[in-house]
Amino acid sequence: MSETITTVDGDVDATVSRRRRHTRERLLDAAFDLFADEGVDATSIEAVCERAGFTRGAFYSNFDSKYALLLDLAAREHRRRLQELRSALAVAQADYAQGPTVDVDAMARFLEILLERISDDRRWRVISAELTLLAMRQPDIARHHHDLDRQMTDEVADEIERLMPTLGRRLVLPARQVLRVLAAGYRADLDAADLSGDPQPAARARAEAATWLPTVADRLTLPL
Repeated sequence: MSETITTVDGDVDATVSRRRRHTRERLLDAAFDLFADEGVDATSIEAVCERAGFTRGAFYSNFDSKYALLLDLAAREHRRRLQELRSALAVAQADYAQGPTVDVDAMARFLEILLERISDDRRWRVISAELTLLAMRQPDIARHHHDLDRQMTDEVADEIERLMPTLGRRLVLPARQVLRVLAAGYRADLDAADLSGDPQPAARARAEAATWLPTVADRLTLPL
């Protein structure tokens, strides 16, 4: 659905457009809280509207269904995390460039800075896990979920490819494969930390990743 409302005369009604964006964001924020706390299936459209302070009419003027809202929420979170990753990469790259050598220790410094600057939202991981389960059961959701995942993977892989020459490294595998290997390992650490009951699961996962991630990343790259 377009975010821009046009009048009969062809002029853009900026006020209505801003109001619609504001409504959508409030509905997405309300859904985020409820999905994280109660679960997607347990959350009704009425509950989302009540939390956001809108009517069902406002909901259906922006989303076709609760699952359409969920997919829009996933797309918003992917955009946020991609922007965060780009910022973190820029900071980590600037610090890494100061190192005199390209070795495992330097790689460890780079990854440590990168992981520290990427926020970890356990509530989003809960929602994301439920979205994956829904996608496995419902083909329509699966198709959209797959497209979002592929887009995110492609964009992050592109960032990695652009980064490599400035780090004086080259990948021994395609960037998308390297990304999947590293991401799968780190997600496993996050899952284990979540299930451990640790009050700071992100810090625990970063500490665990620090024991293997630099070596694996070093083996998956070679000096230029």
